[in-house]
Amino acid sequence: MAGMNQSAVRRVNTSVILRTLAVSAGPMTLAELSERVGLSRRTVELILDSLVDAGRVSELERVPVSGCAGRPARRYELRAEHALLAAVRITTLDGAAVVADVRGRIVGRAHRPLRDYQDPQATLDDAAALVREALADAGGTADQLRAGAIAGGGAIDDDGVVRRLVHTTQWEGVCLPEELGRRIGMPWFADNDTNLGALGERWRGAAGDHDNVVWAMLGNRTGLGILIRGDVHRGLEGSAGEIAEAVSLPAGSVEDRPVAWLTSPDPSRRRVALGRFDAARGGDAAALAEVDEFVENIASILTTLSWTVAPSLIVLGGGLEDAADVLLPRVRAAMRGARTPAVELRVTVLGSDGPLIGAVKFVLDHMDTELFGPPAPSA
Repeated sequence: MAGMNQSAVRRVNTSVILRTLAVSAGPMTLAELSERVGLSRRTVELILDSLVDAGRVSELERVPVSGCAGRPARRYELRAEHALLAAVRITTLDGAAVVADVRGRIVGRAHRPLRDYQDPQATLDDAAALVREALADAGGTADQLRAGAIAGGGAIDDDGVVRRLVHTTQWEGVCLPEELGRRIGMPWFADNDTNLGALGERWRGAAGDHDNVVWAMLGNRTGLGILIRGDVHRGLEGSAGEIAEAVSLPAGSVEDRPVAWLTSPDPSRRRVALGRFDAARGGDAAALAEVDEFVENIASILTTLSWTVAPSLIVLGGGLEDAADVLLPRVRAAMRGARTPAVELRVTVLGSDGPLIGAVKFVLDHMDTELFGPPAPSA
């Protein structure tokens, strides 16, 4: 870091260590931290000692490892309660919000129906109210809340402006961060819910070991979240993955079939879908035919993805996980039959929390400087 004095170098190194602890899935040892941040063990140790003294990091009890001689390694964990982050997701029918600490641990929740999705101002009022309810559920205070993100539908550009939304024009041109910032005064960010589902899955879910990932919600609601080299690919004006608008793909051909209601925001429709899958498990011929048609639809879309985006992993989410035992083997077999590339297929392990957890990660990625000090320079 040529040109920086020792004090500045230490501040940068401290911020790098804090952020590394924040995004880690669990406690880290000195050796792990040293390797991850590219600093000497002694430098990391000195900074951690100062962070422990300042109350920002906890040194955990040493745990012996079976078969390993010598003293157990020192382990550290970020004390994340000094700042809280908000995430809110809206569908056509309801909204959900969480408040999380800077390690992504959810500490408060809220959920309720929206009054009128076709009225953006009323819906954003509802979204802000949900965040306040989640903050109260967390036992937090307004001064602890540092930033937030909203997960919505449609094509949302890099500035958080809704550019296009299937079946309605009411939301076009709405700047989501600006609108929520007027209601709750702090930095806000916005992205499509499937993009954030992919981001959350790679951070805390089923895709942690892959860089090129598609998070797929197919059925009554349809959309794709695409990660390329670990980063969200939005495309022109946030349009990437909005295959509900692609008339040449069969995305909407089964949206009104009961089995496709797994991804509906309507709980009563989801119950019907689950009932049809129960019938299929029991050997009901009509239900099995519906499942086969749905599988053919899913496999057709994923086959196209396999030869275009060519991810190494596709994660099924948005409700499809509730019938994973029926869908996964059939979709895998259909894709093998189509001789697609060897794309791995999994289901979400985060469930409906996926886009919300991804929204928390989205905030972290945009708030490095404010939360942890100067960000690390690019490698």
